[in-house]
Amino acid sequence: MSTRLGDSKVGRLIRTAPLTCVFVIAFWTVGALTGALGEQNDEVLARVGAGTDSPVWTALSSALWAMDLTGYVATTVLLLVFGTLAEREFGALRTAAVFLGSHVLGVFLGLGVVLLGSDLQSTWLDSLRGAVAAGPSIGGVGLALALSFRLPPLWRRRVRLVTVLSVLVLTLYSGWLEDLLRLSGGVAGLLIGAVFLRAGAVRTPRTLAENRVLVGLVVAASALGPVVTMLSPYPNGPLSWYSDVVAVARPAAEDVTSACASGAADLCRTMLIQLSYGRFPALVMSLLPALLLLVLAEGLRRGRRFAWWSALTFSVGHAAVVGWFVADAARLPAAGALEIAFSYGVPVLAPLAVTVVLLVTRRYFTVKLPRHAITKFWQFTLGSIGVLSALYVLGGSLVRNQFSPEPGFAGLLADLPKRFLPPGYLLGLISAEFRADGFVGTLLFEYTGVVFWLIVLTGLLMASWRAWPSTSAAEAAHARDLMRRYGGSSLSYMTTWHGNQYWFTPDGETVIAYRVVATIALTVGDPIGAEPAAAVRGFAAFCQENGWTPCLYSITEETRDAVGPLGWSAVQVAEDTVVELGTLSFTGKKWQDVRTALNKAAKAGITAEWCTYADAPPAITDQVRAISAEWVADKGLPEMGFTLGGLRELTGDGVRCLLAIDADRTVHGVTSWLPVYDNGEVVGYTLDFMRRRAGGFRGSMEFLIASAALELKTGGIRFLSLSGAPLARLDRGEPQRALQRVLDMTGQVLEPVYGFRSLFAFKAKFQPSYRPMYMAYPDAAALPRIANAVGRAYLPQVKVREGFRLAAKMITRA
Repeated sequence: MSTRLGDSKVGRLIRTAPLTCVFVIAFWTVGALTGALGEQNDEVLARVGAGTDSPVWTALSSALWAMDLTGYVATTVLLLVFGTLAEREFGALRTAAVFLGSHVLGVFLGLGVVLLGSDLQSTWLDSLRGAVAAGPSIGGVGLALALSFRLPPLWRRRVRLVTVLSVLVLTLYSGWLEDLLRLSGGVAGLLIGAVFLRAGAVRTPRTLAENRVLVGLVVAASALGPVVTMLSPYPNGPLSWYSDVVAVARPAAEDVTSACASGAADLCRTMLIQLSYGRFPALVMSLLPALLLLVLAEGLRRGRRFAWWSALTFSVGHAAVVGWFVADAARLPAAGALEIAFSYGVPVLAPLAVTVVLLVTRRYFTVKLPRHAITKFWQFTLGSIGVLSALYVLGGSLVRNQFSPEPGFAGLLADLPKRFLPPGYLLGLISAEFRADGFVGTLLFEYTGVVFWLIVLTGLLMASWRAWPSTSAAEAAHARDLMRRYGGSSLSYMTTWHGNQYWFTPDGETVIAYRVVATIALTVGDPIGAEPAAAVRGFAAFCQENGWTPCLYSITEETRDAVGPLGWSAVQVAEDTVVELGTLSFTGKKWQDVRTALNKAAKAGITAEWCTYADAPPAITDQVRAISAEWVADKGLPEMGFTLGGLRELTGDGVRCLLAIDADRTVHGVTSWLPVYDNGEVVGYTLDFMRRRAGGFRGSMEFLIASAALELKTGGIRFLSLSGAPLARLDRGEPQRALQRVLDMTGQVLEPVYGFRSLFAFKAKFQPSYRPMYMAYPDAAALPRIANAVGRAYLPQVKVREGFRLAAKMITRA
């Protein structure tokens, strides 16, 4: 089956993008036959690569080779993504024309820049004269940017921003000819797109969420330059010197000897310390500015005000530090004033530009953390500083003999701030006084800052992700009042359960109950109130404001149809089973099982008794708790929550319990029934909690449901909902989407564990009418996060490690 699945995917890809597939195959085949797949093959590149001294035809031949294996892999991914999309949009011939046009024009543009810059005595561009480069990534970048003119506005902006910033960063910091040609290929693609593909493009305003994403991408991109420089073995760009600011520049032995022999004591000592730094702590601390900006970019994407202030402070401080470095420590080469201004001005201007972007977009970041969250974060951060500082100073005093030269208490205290800075800042900016030699001394000297910043980064990331509950008792009471007045679906009572938060329309007459799990605002049932359909739009805007993705879970067909015009997608997640009591009569062959359960219960002396769990005597509640614990233990798996109630939900206002009790007052089974309101009156009940004693009366569930139906019918109740079993549904013969097939397969896998389909089949004994329940969502790209949120909502007590164990157990049972 897996082979056929794989074959179908490959076949579909070939049919969709034949040109891209053929080119990728030819690309790898030519590379293998010419020995270009390993390390860089200078002999092959000299013949086919494009350069200032190469023949004109190499502008074409350079598209069939890459510089090394990394280039082959990265280029293949680029072409399979954008080549496939382009063939779907343009067709094979136009895709080929755009790709070749971008590649050839990009090569000539890039080489022209090299020649012009060399004539203007640019040191960097002059170093590229005579070099050669190859790779279809030149045309691939151009194809991606040309294709952006036909993408939806949301993805058009993202593709352009990410692509342009990526190739620009590579050019400025890595700076080899292939990097420059990729940039010029992107420029060529934009020109081709603007001239030939612009027709039909619709200009739409950016949403709040999109503005936040774009600002976050700009901040994240500003962090990548130094990373590229540090990770590149031979950086050559005009800004490659920037690695000296943040990275541990492990000096050569002869440089250390020369510095020490020159009498520059501070420089000699600092270089010796840098030479002794461990690679791992040095790498972590060197990447610290980039990691911090990436974490803040995530906070900006979610609209967090603290992330905006932090990014602004960091950008200003970063510009000041780099400017200090340039003025105090940079050794300017013998170059023209224009080149010096560019090479040493851009690293200062880049964080200033980010500062301007943040100031202009300040109004987009309005999500504030509650005061208690801010207090907790600062207590945690300052506490970490205090503990680590005391550990470094006091611990260092105890092992001072493991430092060279041996410091005193005052020396360790003065050195403490330097432990929290990237070690690259030691050169030229801050002098170092001693180094660590012993194990404990090295641990304190090199890892104090690492541990602190990892703690801070984790705290900032959690502050970006976490949704801080803000529901008050008054809001919960108002939501309960709306539920009683307006009713809603059979699951409406679940909106009052513990753990839900509430969003109200401006007039306060419609409420949506939700809980935020992993940045997904997961609702419970339909909106309740005067205008449930209109409330969805306001709730979506509220989620966007807070950086969440809304997901309406267990909604009815009416709500699903209402969100359709908003562009939302929907998939069935359960089947509500409703028993109409007005025409109920346990006659006929189809009711045989139910009648049998009623008759056997009467012969065994078992009766059905109503009670409220909160007011029941301890002899009853103790038995119910024992039955529930036994049921959970028998499964050997965690009890589910969210839309499945447990013992806690039995105490809700208006919830009624029906017990199967024999003459000895032994409880054989228990069910709970949630009220369904309409205009303040109870018109129906929804079955929730179901537990049966392991050795008790076997037909207790059939008996209890049938007894409830008969008694509630005489009391004027209109219907009973047996609730919906998750991941179970009727097959109505409708076309199935891919996601629906995945959910059906998931239900099949979980059947041996939780028995959702068996429960669905059991409820069919009561001849219910079926009402599908849906999950609606606005963004298909968020489906993995939505699936994770739903899983965590149903199993909130399962942590990461337990999750792997649970998954293994499910697979084993399945």
